[in-house]
Amino acid sequence: MKGRYFSWTAALAVAALLAGCADSRQEAVSQWMAQEKSRAVPRVQPLDEPSVFHPTAYERGDAQDPFAFQKLASVFATGQAREDTRLIERHRNRRKEPLEAYPLDSIEMVGFMQRGGAPTALVRVDGHLYQVGTGAFLGQNNGEIVAITETQIQLSEVVQDATGDWVARSTVLELQQ
Repeated sequence: MKGRYFSWTAALAVAALLAGCADSRQEAVSQWMAQEKSRAVPRVQPLDEPSVFHPTAYERGDAQDPFAFQKLASVFATGQAREDTRLIERHRNRRKEPLEAYPLDSIEMVGFMQRGGAPTALVRVDGHLYQVGTGAFLGQNNGEIVAITETQIQLSEVVQDATGDWVARSTVLELQQ
């Protein structure tokens, strides 16, 4: 029984010594951290003063108002508007094809084949495959297929530019690998 008492006492004494060492190490680290914090000086650069905004009045001078009725009348008088509307008139009077309901960026070219000697492209839209040939329409901008190669579909679209005029532009739909 004395042997057990001695081993318990020795174990408690060793634990007390270790606890004392841990406390002194913790205090030393805390003192070092406090000392380093007192030495550290933040270096913050001052911000520049904000610049003062000076508004300037818009002076049109002798320039024509872009929203004036006279400008619109001069466009109609020169016939420019009639030329632009000829591009879209053809598309207004025809029946829309099913693939014109989808934006062009949601249509993927996934294949190419010859069908009756004519080039035919395979396109995927919403998980469905379609065969399209030259003269078919794709996309929401009146895009007509003008040429099909093994790697791309060339389209001619009719869109409005920034001034509201109808213009033709070329677009290419690349084969997706």
